[in-house]
Amino acid sequence: MRSNHREQDATARKELGNVAEQLAELAGMSTGELRDRYLKVYGEPTQSRNREYLRKKVAWQIQALAEGGLSELALARIEELAPLAPLRWRPNLKEIQLPPAPGNARYLKPRDPRLPPPGTTIRKDYRGETYEVRVLADGFEFRGEHFQSLSRVARAIAGTPWSGFAFFNLVNDHEAR
Repeated sequence: MRSNHREQDATARKELGNVAEQLAELAGMSTGELRDRYLKVYGEPTQSRNREYLRKKVAWQIQALAEGGLSELALARIEELAPLAPLRWRPNLKEIQLPPAPGNARYLKPRDPRLPPPGTTIRKDYRGETYEVRVLADGFEFRGEHFQSLSRVARAIAGTPWSGFAFFNLVNDHEAR
């Protein structure tokens, strides 16, 4: 029995060593390499190109996979406190805690609750002209062109970077103004 316990300790140390090696390896990675590693550990791609953010996110996920992630008690406490946090800080914990799918299959992103349902037309009066954008299940259609985000549509209209939700005055009540 004592021998079995030692074998488990040796295995645990080996795995921790592997985690430590993986974490040390992240420091020298380029943004592209970190994006690839993100895809590998989360099972979905990232939109971020911020090297330091990616390094931290990948490091956290490597450790979470090795050590089991947040406890049920911690998750319950986060859920309890989440209604008090600003909307942009609230993660969907059920999505975060999903393990990566085999073969790096991509998860479907949950739909932003501020978006009207697919098929809805959003109208915006801007500088004397009315613009119409059709909401699709996988993005937006503006003047026959497909856009991945509402912010890209806003940029196409205004010519400068905008938050799509701010530009189109979309709030949590699903109304397009």
